[in-house]
Amino acid sequence: MTSINQSMVSKVEPINLTPRQFQTLTLIESYQRNRCYSITVQELANLLGTSKTTAFGHIEGLKEKGLLTANPGRARSLSLTRKAQRLLESHQDSFEPAGESIPLLGRVAAGVPIEAIENTEQISLQSEFGSEDTFALKVAGDSMTGDGICDGDTVVCKRSQTAPIGKIVVAIVDNDNATVKRFYTENNGVRLEPSNPNYKPIYTQNCRIAGIVVGLMRKI
Repeated sequence: MTSINQSMVSKVEPINLTPRQFQTLTLIESYQRNRCYSITVQELANLLGTSKTTAFGHIEGLKEKGLLTANPGRARSLSLTRKAQRLLESHQDSFEPAGESIPLLGRVAAGVPIEAIENTEQISLQSEFGSEDTFALKVAGDSMTGDGICDGDTVVCKRSQTAPIGKIVVAIVDNDNATVKRFYTENNGVRLEPSNPNYKPIYTQNCRIAGIVVGLMRKI
């Protein structure tokens, strides 16, 4: 859960934003940035550790202050206004954690054994993929096992609104649901192709590319 210190509270006081409202705003922004689709009121309540009614109250307060917009007919429609984005940008250094790395000691063979060479470096997501326009998503499901992407894995993605044919992408379907699939165009829309034969392709005319998968992380 995101927390803010007293110096951060003082910065938002001129627009009468409470610490809880600021926390709500940062959670909504973080969820959208990391998952590429909007949070629901229930999901927000779970992250805040409060009731759905209380979370809704925070949302209404932020909307009254011109920081949020929402479509009453959609569960995933919360969106930050430009005013809210500027506010969070002004506090970016205060709540974004510094990147961490682990030692990269050398090479190890997966085929013919090779000489173990110790050459201590540091490896991190930032060093491997760069931090700009890169995000990660936890995979839920087994529709992409043919490409080595399993349930519980984490895919690393590069933000992009377009993708070459056949690339593995994170796609937003019908403005609500995110899915990892191979991307193909059809005469009347888009085909999102799984790599597990137990699943059927998704055909849609309402598809938005959120990013291209460039890496994979897995705990064993």
